[in-house]
Amino acid sequence: MNPYLNIAAEVQAALQSGQPVVALESTIISHGMPYPRNVETALSVEKVVRDQGAIPATIAIMDGQCRVGLSAEELEYFGKAKDVWKVSLRDMPYVISQQLVGATTVAATMRIAAMAGIRIFVTGGIGGVHRGAASSMDISADLTEMGQTNVAVVSAGVKSILDIGLTLEYLETKGIPVVTFGQDEFPSFYSRKSGFKSPLRLDTVSDIAAMLNTKWQLGLEGTILIANPVPVTQEIEASEMEEHIKAALEAASAQQISGKEVTPFLLQYIAIHTKGESLEANIALIRHNALVGSQIAVAFSHLK
Repeated sequence: MNPYLNIAAEVQAALQSGQPVVALESTIISHGMPYPRNVETALSVEKVVRDQGAIPATIAIMDGQCRVGLSAEELEYFGKAKDVWKVSLRDMPYVISQQLVGATTVAATMRIAAMAGIRIFVTGGIGGVHRGAASSMDISADLTEMGQTNVAVVSAGVKSILDIGLTLEYLETKGIPVVTFGQDEFPSFYSRKSGFKSPLRLDTVSDIAAMLNTKWQLGLEGTILIANPVPVTQEIEASEMEEHIKAALEAASAQQISGKEVTPFLLQYIAIHTKGESLEANIALIRHNALVGSQIAVAFSHLK
């Protein structure tokens, strides 16, 4: 056993018995939503996973270890604490060696899930190529990790604050299959539409599970990005959201926000200026992703 890996007993038992397990990230708790909605959402997402017959494994860093599976008390801590690091791959050795507390991004969560033997990971939206990346070179480590780690990612597409077109181009370059669940258009996080056609479409969780199994049986490294559109009832029109995104980007530039602080700043700014509508959409889409991701995990477990 890796000395830096601490798997909760319930998760370990599920993995050993072949039960479906779904990895969940912790950055959405500590850096994505305000308290107490963040903790309420984390607990409700875990319940969604359980209701579909899978075991949830929220991932974070505590006490010098990668924790796979958190207690309700630990989720509460991550929701309240102010000194939690936002941890991507580059930060892991520092945060772990210095015994700091870290919430894991998509990239770090994927890597730790793979270390634990978990194949399905549910998140809100992935990072990608930032707007203005031609001059800033700001490209999320999520994308490079997706090209090399065999963990499927279920998300509501790419965060709409990013350059979706360039992100899709980057994913193609890296050989990462992108399949949208149930529609032809690639979603844009808060909206079911993005203006970009999805490279692939599948309409059943069993078909997605079969595609995952085939990819990895072929020895092809990396993820499949499964884009699951936000529920219709919680969707915010892309044109309306674009106005808020542009204003948020201008505010970030004026305040010289950069690096890993950009995304939390933009999400908070947009939540305030949509009067909480974007937060409700965010909660709805992560719950919906957990529903579909858990169903995929169950279907995939039947193929092994």
